[in-house]
Amino acid sequence: MNQTIPFLMIVLFCKVVAAQQKNNFEDWNRKPVSVTPADCGQAPSDAQVLFNGDLSNWCYSDGTPAKWSCSTTEFTATPGEPDIFTRQSFGSCQLHVEWKIPDNETHDNLNWGNSGIYLMGLYEVQIYDSYMDKHEIYYNGQAGSIYKQHSPLVNASKPAGEWQSFDIVFTAPVFNENKSLKSPAYFTVFQNGIIIQNHVQLIGPTVHTDFTEYQFHESKLPLMIQSHGSKVSYRNIWIRELN
Repeated sequence: MNQTIPFLMIVLFCKVVAAQQKNNFEDWNRKPVSVTPADCGQAPSDAQVLFNGDLSNWCYSDGTPAKWSCSTTEFTATPGEPDIFTRQSFGSCQLHVEWKIPDNETHDNLNWGNSGIYLMGLYEVQIYDSYMDKHEIYYNGQAGSIYKQHSPLVNASKPAGEWQSFDIVFTAPVFNENKSLKSPAYFTVFQNGIIIQNHVQLIGPTVHTDFTEYQFHESKLPLMIQSHGSKVSYRNIWIRELN
């Protein structure tokens, strides 16, 4: 019997297996861009700062200038004034927001420190006075929830009167040419440095009713900060677009 054929078959088999298993290799195709990390209270070098002592980057839905209370270091939702929107539109992004619920503010039930950060003006990360569950609300409505869709993994809230932070990674939904949904939106959220939403999938935009579903919209839309009757303050807001 010719022993050469089996030997060649073994060699060929080993080469095929080796080729199939080549999944760990050196990549010299794309050099990552160098970015200077953010120092305390600052933004990374490639971020766009959305608040820098005035509200010029923000407006009402009709495009008129936002009239919320504003100083050089922070701005505050003014009860009776509408929601505010960025003048620029964004899609998938990394967003940093610092916020503070006023101390000793009195409100009706379910409105304690109520506000929210709306990515694309549609998909909300809730702001609420949830420290130690003092003001009880349904779990997917407390601070850090994806409103009425995902409760936070943990309650990482600080007391009212203290500055808090959200670091949000948002993946925008994608639509097909026929305007049907191709891929949904996702959120990853850190509150005060603690992960509270881990790449959760959204079933549709934020609504207050019991049903939501995706409707076609543009690939980039303005951010929105909600005015909900509470004097929530904001500072150090920056965004990095993710393509």
